[in-house]
Formats: sequence, C-alpha cells, structure tokens
Amino acid sequence: MTKHKIGPESERLLHRAFVADDAEAFYAINGNRDVMRLTGEPPIESVECARAAIAAYPDFDTVGFGRWACVLKENMQIIGFCGLKHIPELSAVDVGYRFLPEFWGQGFATEACAASLRFGFDTLHLDKIIGLVLPENTASIHVLEKVGMHKDREMEYDGLLVLQYSVERAEYA
Repeated sequence: MTKHKIGPESERLLHRAFVADDAEAFYAINGNRDVMRLTGEPPIESVECARAAIAAYPDFDTVGFGRWACVLKENMQIIGFCGLKHIPELSAVDVGYRFLPEFWGQGFATEACAASLRFGFDTLHLDKIIGLVLPENTASIHVLEKVGMHKDREMEYDGLLVLQYSVERAEYA
C-alpha cells in the first residue's frame, strides 16, 4: 500500500503528515477552544498530549492516507490541518479540516478541502467522499457546499447529531 504522507499542493498550501516536531503547532490548533467548540471533541491539554497524538496517529500506516498539516507556502507555518479519514463504521472516507482562528474567512479551508477531494478522487480513486459536520457549524457547512458537496442526511455519530454531506467522483469531475 502506498503511504500518502505528502498530500496535495494547492495555491497557498502544502499538505504533509504531522511529525513529532510539529507538536506545538498541533497543540495550537487542537488545544484552541474556539477551534474545538464546533468539532464535538474536547481540546487536547498539552504539547505533550499533542506529541503523543501525532505518534499514535495510525491512518497513514493502516489505510495509506490521513489528515495532513496545512503549511502556508509563504513562510512554512502550519496553520491547520485538512485531509481524508477512513471511518470503518460508516464504510466511508470523510474530509475534515481545522484552522487557527486568525486564518478563518480567508478561503484556506475551501482551498484545502477542494485539494483533498481532488486527491481522493484522482490519486486514491475513491468513488465517494463524505463530510460530517455539526448542524450549528455554519462556516464548515458553507465550505462543504462551496466545494460541491450536498447534504445527504442527519444522523447520530459518536453520540452527536451531525449532518452528512457527500460528493461522488462523477459529480466532481
């Protein structure tokens, strides 16, 4: 299996797997209460927890792809993450993203999400990609719609009411 630790490149972003040296940036994203409040997950508690989470992230080894660090080309700063995650219990691949608040509203999520979808369809040859979002996360809903995804259904996932968006390869061509 090919391990896609380097993801797609977009106009302003490079996408690559997080490494241990990224623990502070990972913590800045996933420990930020504003970032995490609409994810359904608690913020991580420390840089050490971030380092452990990076080390324990299995997706690149188990399915060959995962969530990539989004690195701003102009200064090589990690500003968020975006990528694909296999969700076995749904038999689906989900696109997900998080960005530091100072980069919200600048099109980075849309740019990264579109690049991840293209990678999923063109490189991984996926037939369908979903996006799970909390109903109150209107900004993320807007991103999913902007990249061509449409709402399929409301469902319970991981104890939360979520909306499932999707797009199929034939629709994305």
